Amino acid sequence: MTNTYGATTAAGTAHLSAHGLTLGFDGREVVPNIDVAFARGTVTSIIGPNGCGKSTLLRGLGRLLRPQKGHVLLEGSDVAAMQARAVAQRMSILPQTPHAPSGLTVGELVARGRHPRQRWYQQFSGSDESAIAAALEATDIAGLAATPLEDLSGGQRQRAWISMILAQETELMLLDEPTTYLDLAHQVDVLELVRGLNRDTGRTVVMVLHDISLAARYSDVIIAMRDGKIVAEGPPSDVVTAELLWDVFGLRAEVIREPVEGRPHVVPLGAGRAAVAQAAGLGGARA
Repeated sequence: MTNTYGATTAAGTAHLSAHGLTLGFDGREVVPNIDVAFARGTVTSIIGPNGCGKSTLLRGLGRLLRPQKGHVLLEGSDVAAMQARAVAQRMSILPQTPHAPSGLTVGELVARGRHPRQRWYQQFSGSDESAIAAALEATDIAGLAATPLEDLSGGQRQRAWISMILAQETELMLLDEPTTYLDLAHQVDVLELVRGLNRDTGRTVVMVLHDISLAARYSDVIIAMRDGKIVAEGPPSDVVTAELLWDVFGLRAEVIREPVEGRPHVVPLGAGRAAVAQAAGLGGARA
């Protein structure tokens, strides 16, 4: 698929896809008639300004939001027709603002990631315990297993939720702003972890990220959205351009190549379109 900026979608077998997908709330369309496919074994980041439909699209893909029109296919099967447990064994999703009952500890939360793989008559097995321990260790919160979630900092709580998704051990992970509340070091830790899982186990990852430079650093594919539509899709080097940043975000920026892998890195140059327009309006008012 060729996009507005000349990039082409990376070829590959679709692990997850949407066809004619329309999503919204209270009868209002937020994401109208989108077609998109995510190749197996790739990391894709969705970028775009606030309110452009990124999280809505991710929720629709993860079956947290019923489509107004269209279909979402998981390995060719319509997720709307699949049992919830079957979907949860193959696809996990971390929403933007997850909620948990009061008093739940970190260990209890992470253990919930194993529920799709259990039956009502089945006790926790050794493999369950190993998966939980590995997930806690991977996010560096093993020492907080007995701590209630409400006693954690925002960053620690975010890592606990990521641990739950890791314990679920699905081949496809949907992550809505997984680096929220994290300092820079832990943002990099989480993205290195995600990238490592992708490289070591072939997991497919779809993320919503705000930091465009980090998205370019850790993704195979970038999807840029504006006003509920996909306006660019392809490798980071093709999508992350000064032209796109101005068109999609109203941001004046230079895009340089970082020295490690030569991937795009965004250097803001000053006031964006919104700030310029606001300043012009204020100037007119003073006159």
